[in-house]
Amino acid sequence: MQETEINNNMEIKGLSKYACPYEKGIRFKEEDSDFRPSFYRDIDRILYSLAYTRYLDKTQVFTHAKNSHTSRRMTHVQFVSKIARTIGRALNLNEDLIEAASLGHDLGHTPFGHVGESILNEISLNNNEGYFNHNIQSVRILMDVENYGAGLNITIPVLDAIMCHNGEFALGKYTPKEKSKEEFLEEYHKSYQDKNVLKELKPMTLEGCVVRISDMIAYLGKDIEDAIRLDIIKEEDIPLDIKNVLGVKNRNMVNTIIVDIIKNSYDKNYIELSPEIFKAIVNLKKFNYENIYNKALSSEEVAKLKEVFNKLFTYYKKALTNKDDSEKIYNHYYLQMNKEYQSNSVNRIVIDYIAGMTDEFLIQEYNRIKNS
Repeated sequence: MQETEINNNMEIKGLSKYACPYEKGIRFKEEDSDFRPSFYRDIDRILYSLAYTRYLDKTQVFTHAKNSHTSRRMTHVQFVSKIARTIGRALNLNEDLIEAASLGHDLGHTPFGHVGESILNEISLNNNEGYFNHNIQSVRILMDVENYGAGLNITIPVLDAIMCHNGEFALGKYTPKEKSKEEFLEEYHKSYQDKNVLKELKPMTLEGCVVRISDMIAYLGKDIEDAIRLDIIKEEDIPLDIKNVLGVKNRNMVNTIIVDIIKNSYDKNYIELSPEIFKAIVNLKKFNYENIYNKALSSEEVAKLKEVFNKLFTYYKKALTNKDDSEKIYNHYYLQMNKEYQSNSVNRIVIDYIAGMTDEFLIQEYNRIKNS
């Protein structure tokens, strides 16, 4: 059997006319093909990346929970992948593109979740490195950090879906926006300087739209489930207008939303929710923020984390500037990277290093250097 025949056999057949075909899986650097289609190769590269392995020890919402059944970053991306592929299969979209983007969408998340992201954003702005956003950092990791600074040469549609995935901004309708690789790069670079760019990002593919809404579906009901398990809220606390539409259990919420999306989006060039389901999702997000996310960490815990992040940033900056070969950031990180990566500013390198840490390693490092 010829390589082209093998390749064709691995491609998904019967794709919708609105799906992203494999031939649009272009990369910044041309490379020889093998039997795997373009987006399928991206899945492999992301799965075997160092950043993907670190998902295991990055928490989601409940950073201090001792309960092993609460979500972690690793389980979250798998939930997103499963939900998005379910929608994608029903709509005859490219599941390989969906899976690659789903698995890679949170690679840039900091230790201690969105609180850590907010703190690192403040540090980045104070040190003239622009805004820090985890979705943009995910793209940076895949383009400029992994593989010793050479990047993994991921296809542009996957990078774009990751960049545009932010599930914090709920919409009733998601329509893709066609863009060139130059336009993708322009949006990517602008995001460091203009905080409003993030709110305006639209994926270039329908698959990217599916990943974006699936990110939200994956965490809303699961975070409620975790909060109930940890006795933070009770099932009866969930307002009736949400329960009557979406259900109570996470599995019911996920199924209800998925079915609604498929019914309203089949054979369309957009992803849409019914007004009733969209309203319930908006109310559910509001409930979660008021009763879960805003209470996940106390003000004292947030203040302590600010101290931890800022102490480490100052310490690593000094170590890197002085080329201190007793420090891991210099001998195990900086010296292992290629010349192009080493040409980044000291501030940017330190931000990359801290952003890539697991929760446990961050605290371990702080305890090591806190009296320095």
